[in-house]
Amino acid sequence: MLELKQLTVNYGEARALWDISLRVAPGELLCVVGPNGAGKTTLVNTVAGILKPVSGSMSMQGRDITRLAPHKFCEAGIALVPEGRRLFTGLTVAENLDIGSFLPAAKARRRETLEEVLALFPALKAKLPAPAGELSGGQQQMVAIARALMARPRLLLLDEPSLGLSPLVVADMFEAIRKVSAAGITIMLVEQNVSMAMRISHRACVLELGRIVAEGAPDEMMQRPEIRQAYLGV
Repeated sequence: MLELKQLTVNYGEARALWDISLRVAPGELLCVVGPNGAGKTTLVNTVAGILKPVSGSMSMQGRDITRLAPHKFCEAGIALVPEGRRLFTGLTVAENLDIGSFLPAAKARRRETLEEVLALFPALKAKLPAPAGELSGGQQQMVAIARALMARPRLLLLDEPSLGLSPLVVADMFEAIRKVSAAGITIMLVEQNVSMAMRISHRACVLELGRIVAEGAPDEMMQRPEIRQAYLGV
């Protein structure tokens, strides 16, 4: 699905990622974890086309997307749910969701997709006419994920979806992500809640100072004491 080869990325004048090589298989849920400042958000923003690599390459389903214009990444099948949600708070929930389906292929299936995302997040059905800015933090995160799904992506990028949410809402959020994965959508999940992320993921990748320092099955990673203590905070 997604392949990164020797990807090097700067954030401003500083080097943020160093020679990242990574593959995400079709239908896989990959979690990317690590300490603050490790480069996790830089990684997803690069895959989303927001940042451009200094060197290396990215391909999506065999197509080179390294130098693709930022607005073409959605066309390539990639959707990002950014940290902090970034909803249009003055627009209604329904209007926010409509924005997600602006591509012709997604627009043609808007009604069908809307039914799917409301089945995933039933609490949003009654909130469709409400301004997004009036929703709780958990409901806003639901809208952000639903908006991305309205584009019918093949690869969904999630940047810290549990940030600032209560434990009960976090559990519901991860269950929704698990259901999205079970539906066959490939997911790259950046998350500080290591235990929850590992629980639903097929594979895990640990970043430190812009480099991949460990990669493998979540169960195996959680059993390695040096990884648990140094990078996972457990």
